[in-house]
This record gives sequence, structure tokens and C-alpha cells, in this order.
Amino acid sequence: MIVLCDDGEISRVAKGSFVKSAGGAGMIVASTESSGYILRDDVHVLPTSHVSYSDGLAIKTYVVSAASPTASISFGGTVFGAASTTPAPMVAGFSSRGPNQADPNILKPDIVGPGVNILAAWPSQVEATNVASSTFNVISGTSMSAPHLSGVAALLRSSHPDWSPAAIKSAMMTTAYAYANDGKPIPDESMSPADYFATGSGHVNVSGADNPGLVYDIAPDDYVAYLCGIPYNSTMVSAIVRRRVTCSDVSSIDGTNLNYPSFMVFLTAVNSYTAVVSRTVTNVGAADSKYTVQVVAPLGAASVTVKPTTLSFTEVNEKAQYTVTFVGNVTGTSTSYSEGYLTWISADVVLLSTVR
Repeated sequence: MIVLCDDGEISRVAKGSFVKSAGGAGMIVASTESSGYILRDDVHVLPTSHVSYSDGLAIKTYVVSAASPTASISFGGTVFGAASTTPAPMVAGFSSRGPNQADPNILKPDIVGPGVNILAAWPSQVEATNVASSTFNVISGTSMSAPHLSGVAALLRSSHPDWSPAAIKSAMMTTAYAYANDGKPIPDESMSPADYFATGSGHVNVSGADNPGLVYDIAPDDYVAYLCGIPYNSTMVSAIVRRRVTCSDVSSIDGTNLNYPSFMVFLTAVNSYTAVVSRTVTNVGAADSKYTVQVVAPLGAASVTVKPTTLSFTEVNEKAQYTVTFVGNVTGTSTSYSEGYLTWISADVVLLSTVR
């Protein structure tokens, strides 16, 4: 007997153990509605196939309508690249979503990375001989994506030892990509295009991050000014930075003015549906380089003006500032969000530095 099980709080492997102990020959796991099309690989104890939520509904309909329902499970081999019918990457339903609850002026998440069905070495204990052995396992979650992104940051730190943590984060964010291997926007678990509250800047691009052209750097004192502007009090900020800080002596800034590699602006009647954001970029590419801005404005929400439209550099680590003016096209009490992005494109080499 092959048993159909809904995914849920009990682990899929445990479900298989129950099925096997009851004499089952195999198992089909159907994703929950919230998981949609995200399929999870596990080290099962019996032949198992994981299907999407919609396929699970179809199988259930078949089971209750057929007089003698039958099923079989066969392994068709590993499918690579264009032969696969599933786009990659996808954003899982369990991946954390924005907006940023602590400070809505800063877009979160920053970026996404590999976190579903990650095959890696797995420590285990052979009880009979009490000898440690290494096997492999497939795991999903933040515990998989975090080391991927941390590893990328470590590689960038090794390649660019003079870069600050903010510069490393900027390089990863501004070179991330927003399209899957089918050329369409990265989808979420429902196969709908994932928005910026799911992907942030996009999916990490390791080779691109090593040569971003421009970075958005942030000095330690800028974070102090930001913390005082949230506002945290002097005691709280001193505890965070581990030195005495008096916020009344600091020119505080809010999240909009932190030199972050992304923008979140709120166009309301309070600011006459207009917002101005300034950013400073540092040239970490070729000494003599020139960049031209390309803007995709938030659809139907605002017009966007960038000044200047070109940035020219004559040396490495030279800085330049630009401003972005947003003028809202929608008035009233609308609480909808819309996304856009600007890209600084080098006129000499193929270097992209994209901010959403």
C-alpha cells in the first residue's frame, strides 16, 4: 500500500516511519497550501514522492473517485538545467518576509541565497561501534542559507581585505539577480513572481559580488547616528557599540538617510507625496570609470528623478553622491507598495550596481 500524507508539523521522515511500521510499501507527501510548489528532499526510510499542493489535491480527488485506486513510484534520474520543468531559484514559503517591523525605512530582507534541499556532509554516530562517521543529508531552512551567504561574505573579505562589512553587504546586494533560470522573475512558493519583501535585492551572485564596481559604504559613526535616530537612548546605544555615547551630542539620522544599498520611501500627504533620498557610492572598480544611471520607476506609484545622471571617477576609492527624488502619482490613503530599481551601468566595462 502507498499512503498519501499531508505535510505538517510532524516531520516527513517520521511520517514515513509510521507508514513503514504499519506495513506500507511507499508514501506520497502532499505540500500544504502555504508551501505550494516547494518540494523538500529528505532521507526517507521507504520509497517516497513529494508533490505540490495542487498535485496533492488532484491525487486526493483520484483516490476518492476511483473504484480501485493504484499508484507506483519510480526514480527517473536526476534532471539538470533546461531539462527541468521547475524554475530555480524559488523563494520558499517558510522564508521570512518583510516589511521591516523594527524600522520600515529600511528594506528587509536584504538578499536571498540557497536554502532549500541543500546536500552536504552530515555527522552521525554509529552506535554499535561508537565510532564517528560522516554521511550526507539534505536539509532546508535558514540554517542552510545563512552559511551560504556567510561563506560568500568570507570569500569577499579574503578577496578584498580592505572592504568594510557594509561594503561587503553592498557588493552582495547590488549584484544580486532577480530572475530565475527560465528568464522570468524569481517565483515564490505559489509560482507567482516573488516581490521585494520576499527577495530583497535578489538572489546572491557570487562572481558578480567580487567586482561590483560601486559600493555603498557605511562608517561606524553612521550607525551610531542611526541608532540615536530610531530613537534609542544613550544607554542603549552605548551598550550596543560598547563605548559611551550621548545621543544629544550626535547628529542623528533616520533609516531613509542611512547609506544603505536600497530605498524605502513613504509618499503621504505629510510630505506632500514627495521624498528625496541621497546616497554616496565608492568606486572599487577601474580607476578611470564612468557610470550612467538607468531607472525603472515604481509602476504607477511615483515618478523618479536622479541627479546627476552620470558619475565619473578618476581613482579607486573615490566617492560620489547622487540624489533620488520621488514624486507620488497616487494621493489619498492608499497603503499599497510598489517597487522599482535603479542601475549604475559602466560605460567602459560590464559592471552593474543595482539598487531596488
